[in-house]
Amino acid sequence: MRTFALFVVTALTEIIGCYLPWLWLKQGASVWLLLPAAASLMLFAWLLTLHPDASGRIYAAYGGVYVSVALLWLWAVDGVRPTLWDAAGVALCLAGMLVIMLAPRS
Repeated sequence: MRTFALFVVTALTEIIGCYLPWLWLKQGASVWLLLPAAASLMLFAWLLTLHPDASGRIYAAYGGVYVSVALLWLWAVDGVRPTLWDAAGVALCLAGMLVIMLAPRS
């Protein structure tokens, strides 16, 4: 559960780090948003180092959580309710993440 929570926080930092430049480029927001965006992306990179497993496996499993958090962002920030197809995709991504993270290791 701790790893999953860390994945969620990591995903939020990545999304925020990408969303703020998007606001600047697409919505005409202040260029100063690039400073917290850079800080958020640095935090994102650091958070990825806190996982105990091999980096490639962590990145692969993290992808499933990222997709889930991105669709929650779609709903909470963009105001677009995810569809049944979105939910099915999230379920598949999370199932893949669980297979990667819970597989027996020798």
